[in-house]
Amino acid sequence: MTGRARARSRGRARGQETPAPGAVPREPAPVEVPSAEGKVGRGRQKTTPGPFTEEALLQISAGFQQVKLGERGGHRRDFNDAGINTRQAMEHVKDSKSGTSGRSIQLSANFFRILSRPQWVLYQYHVDFKPPMESRRLRSALLFQHEEILGSARSFDGALLFLPNRLHSKETVLHSETRNGEKVQITVTLTNELPPVSPVCIQFYNIIFRRILRVLDMQQIGRNYYNPHDPLEIAKHRLTIWPGYTTTILPYESAVMLCTDVSHRVLRSETVLDFMYNLKQQCPAQRFPDICAKELVGLVVLTKYNNKTYRVDDIAWDHTPNNTFKRGDTEISFRNYFKTQYGLDIADGNQAMLVSHVKKKMGPSGGPPPGPAMLVPELCYLTGLTDKMRSDFSIMKDLSVHTRLSPEDREKRLNRFIMNIQKNSEAQSELDKWGLSFDKQLLQMNGRVLPVERLSQGQRSYEYEPWSADWAKEMRGIPLINAPPLANWLLLYTRRNGNEAQGLTQSLNKVCAPLGIRIQRAVMVEYDDHQESLLKALQHNVGPDTTMVVVILSSNRQDKYDSVKKYLCVDCPTPSQCVVGRTLSKPQGLMSVATKIALQMACKMGGELWSVEIPLKQLMIVGIDCYHDSTAGKRSIGALVASLNQSMSRWFSRCVLQHKGQEIMDGLKTCLGSALKSYLKFNKCLPSRIIVFRDGVGDGQLHSVVNYEVAQIMEAIKSMGQDYAPKLSVVVVKKRINSRFFAHINGKVSNPPPGTIVDSAVTRPEWYDFYIVSQAVRQGSVSPTHYNVVYDTSGLKPDHMQRLTYKLCHMYYNWQGIIRVPAPCQYAHKLAFLVGQSIHREPNVKLDDLLFYL
Repeated sequence: MTGRARARSRGRARGQETPAPGAVPREPAPVEVPSAEGKVGRGRQKTTPGPFTEEALLQISAGFQQVKLGERGGHRRDFNDAGINTRQAMEHVKDSKSGTSGRSIQLSANFFRILSRPQWVLYQYHVDFKPPMESRRLRSALLFQHEEILGSARSFDGALLFLPNRLHSKETVLHSETRNGEKVQITVTLTNELPPVSPVCIQFYNIIFRRILRVLDMQQIGRNYYNPHDPLEIAKHRLTIWPGYTTTILPYESAVMLCTDVSHRVLRSETVLDFMYNLKQQCPAQRFPDICAKELVGLVVLTKYNNKTYRVDDIAWDHTPNNTFKRGDTEISFRNYFKTQYGLDIADGNQAMLVSHVKKKMGPSGGPPPGPAMLVPELCYLTGLTDKMRSDFSIMKDLSVHTRLSPEDREKRLNRFIMNIQKNSEAQSELDKWGLSFDKQLLQMNGRVLPVERLSQGQRSYEYEPWSADWAKEMRGIPLINAPPLANWLLLYTRRNGNEAQGLTQSLNKVCAPLGIRIQRAVMVEYDDHQESLLKALQHNVGPDTTMVVVILSSNRQDKYDSVKKYLCVDCPTPSQCVVGRTLSKPQGLMSVATKIALQMACKMGGELWSVEIPLKQLMIVGIDCYHDSTAGKRSIGALVASLNQSMSRWFSRCVLQHKGQEIMDGLKTCLGSALKSYLKFNKCLPSRIIVFRDGVGDGQLHSVVNYEVAQIMEAIKSMGQDYAPKLSVVVVKKRINSRFFAHINGKVSNPPPGTIVDSAVTRPEWYDFYIVSQAVRQGSVSPTHYNVVYDTSGLKPDHMQRLTYKLCHMYYNWQGIIRVPAPCQYAHKLAFLVGQSIHREPNVKLDDLLFYL
């Protein structure tokens, strides 16, 4: 199983909030344009501005000295996007969260400082109308009859007015008149003076920047912006790539900065209707609706007539383009709507419609949920890649030419992006009006590179090559720390894979001896190539003394794999290893494959492969992750994995089944309580220090982790006895981030070496956080991992926390190299993924202390 399925399981790109035909319309947003007569009419709305409107222009005097936002004395660092300041509760990092170990390295990062005039302040006013005006559009037009008092730089969302300059009085009373002659009194009251790092100002900067991107004629798809006018065509695969950018403006340690990264959107030339036609020819007519729904529901489609994306939530088989919906006071068919609105002719009038549940829009302009959007398959283009495409080496290779940018190319692309903004007169004019600009180059900073770790294996130890970050060669021929004998084990195969089965046993005999694994002859069991025969073979041959079951599958069909794992993880708890026959069919690579299989089998039976030195005694490391199941009522699976010994080579695991889409774990108290009891049984004592690595949590869920999950952890600790009070740290691990770092070595731009730490400048002032680059990549730009210590009573120095985290990235036994996250996080992911994809039930407790899910 690959990380791609995990990405799908975590939720595909969300559909847009703009309602499509058939969606219930919201109240139109205001347009801040006074009528020519000086009185307000009720003319048709031309545009739909966001919470801050395009007319709100900030006028400043020329020649002001430019300074970095966020660097003025006395500002309050009270903003964060999760509404939680975790660093203030940790005395040991209040003054500094930076480490000192390792050698210094010069880096640049994909951040641009935002510059503004000194003493830049945004004034917030509350606006009250008497008599009350229901229409926000009307309220806006009435207010902006008074441009001579308010100025041309203003922003109004219907209730709150934002100005760059303070009005003469705290309360200003204005008088307006509607076209009908109705007198209206408007009271404008100053309510706040917002510093540059306040949440409202940060939102303000982001909205202004989105305006800049629209000026550059970029289209928003999901959260990112893409350039449809500069597509990259891959004609032979019928694919199109739109280049684009991810952008976020937030306050960081050194200043308020724009974080931007290169993004690509893969579009297919195939419409959903084409896909449905092809599918209908390949499957029985009576099963077509079910198969079609299974293939399409959850996919993200693009409607090119408005460049919006939607998630397909259902198929309305009883609706066609000839159906009508209410538009204003009249009924209109979908076919006629698209003809009049976009000039598009719909060829197939009998096609079923797609349903997308458009989400409620947040913020001042939000209203009731708009209801389901009805989409015409003929006008919807598929986005992203299918699993079949991903497994096609030719397609992926051709895509990577355009999407997998080297550090040098990525840095050039980002610098060109900022230059394009500065060269575009309209975009620059927009920024000038607001008194804002960007640094002309990427942020320059220093990082640190941690020393190479020394690995212990059996009686020997070794170091790996720093540039490769793997030790597959170094560990060859060295006995493992602990390798259970491979006795009384089964090898199941089909007649078609008989030669592969013989080849595998011979290769295992050769590779096991140098690793210190004693291997006996396998019990060979042939089964017919279908699921029922495989299950019968398992039921008849697997007994209580069986130590390992190896199954050679004729193909990578999910149902056979699932049946093996369900039976051997739940009904008859036995470690198992599945291998696709094709993997064993190439003689030249068989020894390498057999070595990896032998290592996996050793792990699953309780073996220990290698270790790194962990100086802390009586330490328990915990990894937590969640997986969102696509079947079984779309339940979520929460998995917890905890270390049992000093060398972090034995692990306890437990999972819980949760409600649909739930990320925050419910059964954490029970799982951790069981892990502590296992640790006590294993070591005859409880851990004096617990460090929890929590994977898969977005910034918006930090509050829930701190207040909900940490509380459960504390409850689990209390359940072990009132006198038991270990030191506790909880670290949130994030991989899906846009931050990138580039090393400048000998005048060349390259990826930072594994072990690079960044804990200043681009970290957040209100968090105890740091980045680690732990992997080495052969192509493209390496992605760092972000660690945020949200709870910490351990008092560990930042150096020690960073070193320990990096050490744990060496301890994942399914890969002879450094991985991107600490091993317990990856173990928890593998367990949650196996249960969510294949088992859909809690595994048997007899497997709790084995890595059976690798």
